[in-house]
Amino acid sequence: MLLLLLSIVGDNSVSLWKLRFSLIGTLALIIGLSTLFFTVIMALAGVSLMLLPFIVVIFNIVQWLIAPYLIDVMYRVKEVKPQEDPALHSMVERLSKKSKIKTPKLMKAKMAIPNAFAYGSPLTGSKVAVTTGLLETLETEEVEAVIGHELGHLKHRDVQVMMFVSILPAIFYFIGYSMLLSSMFSRRDSRDSGGAAIIGIASLLVYWLLTIFTLYLSRIREYYADRHSASIVEDGPRKLSEGLAKIVNYTNVVKRSRRDQRDTGGSNSFKALFISDPDRSEVDSAALAQIGGGVGDRKLVEEVLRRKVTTFDKIMEVFSTHPNIVKRLRALQKLD
Repeated sequence: MLLLLLSIVGDNSVSLWKLRFSLIGTLALIIGLSTLFFTVIMALAGVSLMLLPFIVVIFNIVQWLIAPYLIDVMYRVKEVKPQEDPALHSMVERLSKKSKIKTPKLMKAKMAIPNAFAYGSPLTGSKVAVTTGLLETLETEEVEAVIGHELGHLKHRDVQVMMFVSILPAIFYFIGYSMLLSSMFSRRDSRDSGGAAIIGIASLLVYWLLTIFTLYLSRIREYYADRHSASIVEDGPRKLSEGLAKIVNYTNVVKRSRRDQRDTGGSNSFKALFISDPDRSEVDSAALAQIGGGVGDRKLVEEVLRRKVTTFDKIMEVFSTHPNIVKRLRALQKLD
């Protein structure tokens, strides 16, 4: 566990074997910690509390099943028919075949932010969405690399994995919250109230710890999807690096525009889906701010790669769903 904690704060290596070890190890750690603390809480609180986790699980499963419908409404997503954009459809079909997965539905979100995301459920099937901002900002080859990244998420079943691990922190949050309320409003003696408060505080601490590990797992899956894009797109590392740099830069421009704030307000709810976290655009764009305008795509990436990842950057990354942009581009360069 100590090694894993150090790797969260440190500069992560992204070799294939370490990616796989990190993914499996973090998932096992989340499940193991959840099982351990849940067993302790059940022993202290009695079996009556066991109904709560089942309620939370059912709630999250229902949320997962209907989430694609909510996403379509929130981000104004519409399906793109083959005749509407034959070239983009052909690109998705070709990359899906290379990925050895069923071709997902191609969707377009009417958003000024340049981004893309993969989502879906058994009710809707798999979907890959690109925003209008992405198509207007990136070159065709960069869009190709971004779609390759999203297909990586579908191939690795990241939607299902993240849904599963997100349930576990939610269980402890609701247990902690309910036990603290019980300790405050219960008419039982002070000893029982004190025990409920201790269980509540302990559950919230477990929730916080599991959330940190869940965020780490989310960042690792981004590296893994980047690697998948590099493996199926010709010259993928370069194309994706340039695309990511542009996405970060233009997202910050859009978010600072009062006219387009309506296109960014809803991005927080499902930001883990995006290829780049819109909330990190201001922090990540600081890596681009000193470069200046008018430089080419390759020069933009090279200047970012020269920047040093500070201790503040590493700490901020711990609480993010996506890797630091400098570390992410360096990982892609190692694949080139």
